[in-house]
Amino acid sequence: MPAGIRVTVSFPRPPVCPIAVLSERANTTITNVSTSIAADGAPVTEFLIDADAVPDDYDRDPVFTYTDRHLYRVRHDAEAACPCVCLGAHDTPVNRYRARDGELQIVFHGREFDTVQAIVGELRAEFADIDIQRLVRAPTGTAAQDTAFVDRGQLTDRQLEVLTTAYEAGYFERPRGATAQALADDLGIAPSTFTEHLLAAQRKLLGDALETDGT
Repeated sequence: MPAGIRVTVSFPRPPVCPIAVLSERANTTITNVSTSIAADGAPVTEFLIDADAVPDDYDRDPVFTYTDRHLYRVRHDAEAACPCVCLGAHDTPVNRYRARDGELQIVFHGREFDTVQAIVGELRAEFADIDIQRLVRAPTGTAAQDTAFVDRGQLTDRQLEVLTTAYEAGYFERPRGATAQALADDLGIAPSTFTEHLLAAQRKLLGDALETDGT
């Protein structure tokens, strides 16, 4: 049985996504999203947004209104090159949406790596600036495993340098092999700058390992 892969990708301000566009206009984060595919192949999406955040000139009426939130429903063009249409063509639903300040992040699952490659290839063809943020392979066999792919490319050159220097010097061991002051001196930076870069690098990598937003 294939283990399967969970994929997290982001799209900076995709103009074809009405949810991402609204998140930027409303200056808010939209995470409560569900979608289905209509008979003609067009995705139909419902999402919740804080009522106070909806722009006055938003030209859609809510399907349902809660105490402080509106539920909207949007229908996508079946021919549009949007992420959910691409995934639907591979019989792969979107598992999670997150739209914030115009950027769309989605999570989906692929049964096999070849399927993931095909989907990512099509998404790259339509969205040149797509960012593959995280790949997580499901456990296989009887061993208790939970494999996460850590993206070192999200670190700046300085953050990687500081993290590597600290690790090689035994900074994370007990007792420590070097002090922050000594390592900062070696790198020619202030101790506060050393600590800032180190914490930023740890936060980003732990975000991958723990599958949270480490930015």
